[in-house]
Amino acid sequence: MKPYVAVLPGDGIGPEVMTQTLRVAQKVAPDLTFKTGLIGGAAFKETGQHFPKQTATLIDGAEAVLFGSVGGPVDQQQEPQWQNCEANSILALRKHLQLNINLRPVHFYPALTHISPLKNERYAACNDFVILRELAGDIYFGDKSTVIENEQKVARDVAEYNESQVKSIADWAFQLASKRQNQLISVDKANVLQSSQLWRQVMEQTAHNYPQVKLTHQLVDNCAMQLILKPEQFDVVVAGNLFGDIISDAASALPGSLGLMPSASFNPQGFGLYEPAGGSAPELTGKNTANPMAQLLSLALMLEHSFQREKAASQIRLAINKALGEGYRTADIACHESQKTTTSGFIDLILHNLT
Repeated sequence: MKPYVAVLPGDGIGPEVMTQTLRVAQKVAPDLTFKTGLIGGAAFKETGQHFPKQTATLIDGAEAVLFGSVGGPVDQQQEPQWQNCEANSILALRKHLQLNINLRPVHFYPALTHISPLKNERYAACNDFVILRELAGDIYFGDKSTVIENEQKVARDVAEYNESQVKSIADWAFQLASKRQNQLISVDKANVLQSSQLWRQVMEQTAHNYPQVKLTHQLVDNCAMQLILKPEQFDVVVAGNLFGDIISDAASALPGSLGLMPSASFNPQGFGLYEPAGGSAPELTGKNTANPMAQLLSLALMLEHSFQREKAASQIRLAINKALGEGYRTADIACHESQKTTTSGFIDLILHNLT
């Protein structure tokens, strides 16, 4: 059977942004096959499940997964189609694929200085950096309970890590750092948490295998402050599930919009799932105004990591930079009406720039 990519557009703006992204995929990688499946509310509507068996079968035969977004309107969250949609979809998908490492690159676009919360000189000093987040452990997957004690409810969520989980992402982080600037910042809360103390111990032990890489530890609260005060110090950052979730979203604000942020998640065998960092934005559905950059950049990550097509990935990024440099923007990042283009219009520009 010919290798293929499993495409899961999902809900909200997912299908329309994915459709436009696949136009670019067909241009830069015409030999790749893409097979589409259902996930999220769209899957529930058809099958009564957010992550149906046929979708699991589809991704089990794939070389990679290109994911859109899931979730419905805020005021409809109690409806069966949307209740626990994200947990039953993307979290279940991560568990099914045994994804344990999330990679989120942070890129600073020269043409978008004006939309960043950073001052001009601080933005100019920034270099691109990467955040690695562990996905399989921590408080999201530890024991959970709500009980009655002393006549009141008590809720518990246990943050738990074992050495193997930390070692897996530690090796990824050091290997990535050794290919970049030989600088690695590990984020924890080792002054308070036992799980963070183990995290730091394993990071220190792993560092002995990578003597060329300088390892620095930052407490998560300090890291949050440093992202704002001195973002130019970061190159490769590694963190546990909870802290990585928070700081990666905080870092995504620095370039100016979550709509610019792609991500990739890998399992220990290197299988990759690629998705935008933002949500399904149901309020924009069908309006042809959503920013396709994060989905497009997720495609670039997929070509680079799952298919070793660095040239095609670079072509996509250069085409985006050219479009932005020429002043074209989707509504979320446009400062003037004259700059605004539609979702499909932006992809038209990308396709033109690829020729």
